[in-house]
Amino acid sequence: MKTLDSLQNTQSLTWWLTGLSGAGKTTLAEALASNLRSQGYAVCVLDGDELRKGLSNDLGFSFADREEQSRRAAELASLLNANGIMAIVSLVSPSARGRAVAREIVGNDRFIECYISTPLHICQQRDPKGLYAKAKLNCDIQMTGVSAPYEAPTLANCVIDTSETEVTAAIEQLNAFLKV
Repeated sequence: MKTLDSLQNTQSLTWWLTGLSGAGKTTLAEALASNLRSQGYAVCVLDGDELRKGLSNDLGFSFADREEQSRRAAELASLLNANGIMAIVSLVSPSARGRAVAREIVGNDRFIECYISTPLHICQQRDPKGLYAKAKLNCDIQMTGVSAPYEAPTLANCVIDTSETEVTAAIEQLNAFLKV
C-alpha cells in the first residue's frame, strides 16, 4: 500500500482508451482501475455507455454528438484529476480532433492516449452489444469503423491490440505510466 506521502507525490493521470466497439476498452478500463485501487490510488472509470445513461443521455451518435461526449468526459476527467483522482476514460472517441480537444482540457502532462487497436474483424466477431449485427441489417445505423469513420491515433502514448495481448500484460503496459 502506498503511503500518504508517496500518493501525494504522484500526479493524477487520465488514461484515454479509444478504439472500435468491441476492442476491449471497458475490459481494460475495469482491470486497470482494479489494479490501481489495489495500489492505493483513488480511481474513477468514465465509460461511454455508462455516461450515455445519465450525463450524456441527450446525445446521439452523430459526429457532433460524439465530439460533445468526448468533451464532457474530458471535463469530468480534468475535475477528477484536480481532486487527486485517477481517471480512466473508455470511449470510442472516433476523431483525432475530439481527442486533441480532450488532451487540451485534461492537460498534456496528465493525458495518456491509449489506442486499443484490435482489428475490425475481431471486434465484429466479439460484438458484445450486437451493434455490428444491427448495422449489418440496417444501413442507416452509423457504426463507427463500418459506415462512420474512425480516425486511428497516429501518435498514441500506448497501443494495445487485445487480440494479441493478454489483459495482465496490457495492464502492465498501462500501469507503466505512473509517475512516482
